[in-house]
Amino acid sequence: MTVEETTGCPFSGERPGTTGTGQGAPGTGPAPYVQYARMDALLSLQHPLSTADTEPGFIIMSQVKELLFKLLHTELTTARDRLREDRVDDALWTLRRSGRVQQVLLACWETFAVLSPAEFAEFREVLGTASGFQSVGYRRLEFLLGNKDPAMLEPHRGSPAYQEVSAQLHAPSLYDEVLALLARRGLLAADSTSGGEPAEPYRADVEAAWLAVYRDPAGHRDLHLLAEALMDTADQFARWRYTHLVTVQRMLGAKPGTGGTSGVPWLAGISEHRFFPELWSVRSAI
Repeated sequence: MTVEETTGCPFSGERPGTTGTGQGAPGTGPAPYVQYARMDALLSLQHPLSTADTEPGFIIMSQVKELLFKLLHTELTTARDRLREDRVDDALWTLRRSGRVQQVLLACWETFAVLSPAEFAEFREVLGTASGFQSVGYRRLEFLLGNKDPAMLEPHRGSPAYQEVSAQLHAPSLYDEVLALLARRGLLAADSTSGGEPAEPYRADVEAAWLAVYRDPAGHRDLHLLAEALMDTADQFARWRYTHLVTVQRMLGAKPGTGGTSGVPWLAGISEHRFFPELWSVRSAI
């Protein structure tokens, strides 16, 4: 008998006595892997409403994106909290992880992009008023990163998640904690941070603070690394939004979006937005 036969393959997730399908031997119930990750519940959540061959993939990848939004929110919240604690190195390490999650999110659009207009039309009607615009996970990410437009609460008014999204709007963002860190380092006035409330989209004093960092990267080493890590985050979001726009153009053309959205015109507008605007504008002054 081999080691594998006695212990199970260490990479397969299977245990001795299982069938190789994720289920235990008859009468033993779900395998530990299934129980730990609640895989039975997860895999029961796909319920296509049409006979279109491509609808199951659309549902699954939409769910994958929401799970990744949740993971990214967890990572960026951790980074925010580490900055509040002046643990900049730990925040940088967390942002390194979150960047990998963003790369997976960006790749998700590849599965939507291969849907032809005719294939999408086969099940688009069953979506009704459903729209990604209503995503609680994505809206919380926008607010967490600092794009705090109170009007974006409206799509969630009346939903069970309204209080959760509203709390995120008024909680300190990741960028709020970055600015608080700059203030503690003497690069911003101590009373200039927003404390979590929606802030101005651009501030000259913040750009001046970043300019001081970029002109002396050795003297502000951790802040310089933080600035570039934040730019990686903003860059990935810009790519995600642009890819979303192009994917919708490819699938829908100029038709309105689902859920009453304008579709391509709205996406074109939001694709111009950049998180951490002073980190973008300061590049013209360096």
